Amino acid sequence: MALKFTVTKNDFLEGLNSLQNITNKKGTLAILSNVLIESTNGGLLLTGTDLEVGLRIFINSEIQSEGSLTLPSKKIFEIVRESGSEIISVEEMDNSWVIIKAGLSTYNLAGMPSDEFPEFPEYEKDTFISLESHIFLELIEKVIFSIANEQENIYSLTSVLFEKDKVGDINYLRMVSSDGHRLSIMQKDVAADIDKLVLNNVTLIPKKGIQEWKKFCENRDTIDISFEPKQLVLRDKGAVMVIRLKGGEFPQYTAIVEAIELTNCLKISRIPFLESLKRINLFTEDIFHTIQLKVEKDTMILSSQNADLGNAKDEQSISYDGEPLTLGFNCRYFIETLGVMDCETVQAYINTNSSPCLMKSEDDTGFISIIMPMQL
Repeated sequence: MALKFTVTKNDFLEGLNSLQNITNKKGTLAILSNVLIESTNGGLLLTGTDLEVGLRIFINSEIQSEGSLTLPSKKIFEIVRESGSEIISVEEMDNSWVIIKAGLSTYNLAGMPSDEFPEFPEYEKDTFISLESHIFLELIEKVIFSIANEQENIYSLTSVLFEKDKVGDINYLRMVSSDGHRLSIMQKDVAADIDKLVLNNVTLIPKKGIQEWKKFCENRDTIDISFEPKQLVLRDKGAVMVIRLKGGEFPQYTAIVEAIELTNCLKISRIPFLESLKRINLFTEDIFHTIQLKVEKDTMILSSQNADLGNAKDEQSISYDGEPLTLGFNCRYFIETLGVMDCETVQAYINTNSSPCLMKSEDDTGFISIIMPMQL
């Protein structure tokens, strides 16, 4: 049968908006740029996939004739967004074309047959646990900025390592990311029983999956989550997201953390430090954003220079009584790390002129950042 339905603009727009990041990826299969629209009990199922992340959403709709079709995701989203009518009707015609009516506007849009659309992954229905969304939002926010880009040679660094742990009676969830030049670790204690979460020895979630997981959590109080050997499944009463896991190994990050002695501590106010870094970054050059930090008793001098433009210098008050240090770092790495922290005072541990810098704070429970130094 040919699909025919009527839907409110807001419901349709919200559903289509959730799929845009997934369906607008340039790929080899044209059908992946489309959204699959299917009639179901009392409404519509909207499905998008890029074969790495799949999302299926239920929206309320009045179904006049049951069926399924696929339409260009970006174009149908734009049509609905710009519509001046609160009610939109869609009717399938011959050869996968549709007529869309919205108030006094009429659109003819070419679709593709639904039988060309990839099957939505099957998943186990009874392995889910329910957790508050803010837990995952905080974990993701603290590590997403230091995931390696897709062109990174070490394949596993383009993903986030996900782990669970138990210390005494306390359960923890942990995310770890690294791009080879810095390492971010965030763990949170959870009250829920997480024994049903069955993880692989190494559970790697791709960057795109992490981005969509974050988006999935943003407007929900709680979500159900389940891990299977090859995929992660998220759901609530109206949506299901399936994220394909990556294979491979992840660097032994615990050895990196344990190698840094927590003795030579520098304390500095986070916001003034962040603002100073942004000023100094104006005169960094090349892709490395190199700055010099000169650390002396209770004073840090930040400086940068650009052969074509000039140089900048800034001074910050700190709490420090160790040996003087002269350090080179990527300014942007500090800016991004400080940007996700919530504390007033940062504790930075740096042992020598060539040592990595470990940053943490008593107010940012569970968060550790390590930034590797640069040659000056």
